[in-house]
Amino acid sequence: MNGPEIHLSFAPELHLFVASVHTTTAPVPVVTDGSSTLGHVVESLGVPLTEVGRLVVDGVGVAVSHVPGAGENIEVYAVERPQRIAGAPLRFLLDVHLGTLARRLRLLGVDAAYTNEDPGDAALAALSAKERRVLLSRDRGLLRRREIWAGAFVYSDRPDDQLRDVLGRFAPTLAPWTRCTACNGRLADADKNSVREHLEHGTQRTYDVFAQCTACGRVYWRGAHHARLEAIVEKALRDSTA
Repeated sequence: MNGPEIHLSFAPELHLFVASVHTTTAPVPVVTDGSSTLGHVVESLGVPLTEVGRLVVDGVGVAVSHVPGAGENIEVYAVERPQRIAGAPLRFLLDVHLGTLARRLRLLGVDAAYTNEDPGDAALAALSAKERRVLLSRDRGLLRRREIWAGAFVYSDRPDDQLRDVLGRFAPTLAPWTRCTACNGRLADADKNSVREHLEHGTQRTYDVFAQCTACGRVYWRGAHHARLEAIVEKALRDSTA
């Protein structure tokens, strides 16, 4: 670029995305082309706009469409938490690499669309826009697609940390044990006789309380893995009220 020089400083939460030269506490000089928006400049330095909160130029808040002028001092803040998403019920869409997170969100009753077959970035972005879902991903390039309705970077590669991050950022309403972890459909109480054909003989003898997905028909009961799942649920509920 060969244009006006501006000075940018980034919130500590955003240092993950930018080159080390931009992570000092003092403003860093950046030369722009004189016509690009501030949003474009920030993204060109590696920060997805999904992670950006307030933009402040010389003490005054501006929009991402602001075109920086020479000598401006710009502060780039991280998105505020909890983040409120206006315009639709809070629903999520997860990319192919976040299957465990999707199942845990569903376990907590959070609407989380996911498929283990990668439909491609364009299809994910289009679905986010069509269904007004917050796209969750660790792919910065995907989150930069203009057509997504809303998005968020998932900061960790560990499912426990991922879940805590998403719940802390968006504070969704939790309703554990109400969604199918396989397909995201709603669960309904099921009479044992009505689901008998789906059960092995040992399960029929041992358990009496069942739920069934109203979408895919999968049957649930408090089996061998219930204690582990219950621990995930209890921790999420504790964290949400902390």
